[in-house]
Amino acid sequence: MNERFFFLPEEKQRAIINAGYRVFSQNSYKNSPMSEIANDAGISKSLLFHYFLNKKELYLFLWERCAQMTVEYLTRHGCYEQKDLFESMERGMRAKVEIIRLYPDMANFTIKAFYEKDLEISAAVQESYHKYFNLKADKTRVNLDPKQFVPGLDIPMMYREMYWASEGYLWEMVQRGSVDIKQMEKDFSRLMSFWKSVYLRKE
Repeated sequence: MNERFFFLPEEKQRAIINAGYRVFSQNSYKNSPMSEIANDAGISKSLLFHYFLNKKELYLFLWERCAQMTVEYLTRHGCYEQKDLFESMERGMRAKVEIIRLYPDMANFTIKAFYEKDLEISAAVQESYHKYFNLKADKTRVNLDPKQFVPGLDIPMMYREMYWASEGYLWEMVQRGSVDIKQMEKDFSRLMSFWKSVYLRKE
C-alpha cells in the first residue's frame, strides 16, 4: 500500500477504513466494489487506488488493522496482566466495545472475513488469524494462575473448548445474516458465567 495513506488526517483515514468495513461486511469479497467503498468514504475511486493497489490489498489491510487494533486495545485495558482468566476476558469485552464505537462495522467485517471462502484472500486471513490468536493466547497464559481452576483441569483443552464454542456461536450469527453486537455481549456474558461455574475452583 501507499504509505501516504498514513499522512492523511486521522478523520479521513477512519472514514476510508469504516467505508471498507461497511461495504465488505455487507457483501462477499467478490461482490464488494471499490467504487462503493470510495463513494462511502467521500473520495474518488482513483484516489482510493492511489492508496491501495487493488481490492485484495485493501481487504487484507483492513483485516490486519482489526488484529493490530484488538491487541493494542486489549493491552491498553490490561487484559494480559490479569491472573484471573475471566477478569481478562471481561476487560477484553470492554476493550472491544470501545473499538466498536470507533469502527461500528469492524466486528461484522471480522466475522465475514473469517468465513470468507474466496481463495484469493482466505488463506492469508486464516494465516493471520492463527498468528494473532496464538499471540493473544500466549500473552494471556504468561500471568495465568492455574490455582483458580478446579483440580486436575486440562487447561489447554479448556481454551480449545472456549474457542470452539465461540467459533460456533459466530458461525450461527453469520448464518442469520446479521451480527447484533449488543446481543453478542449478553450471550458471551452468559457463556462466561457458565464457564466460571464449571471451571473455577469452588471456595
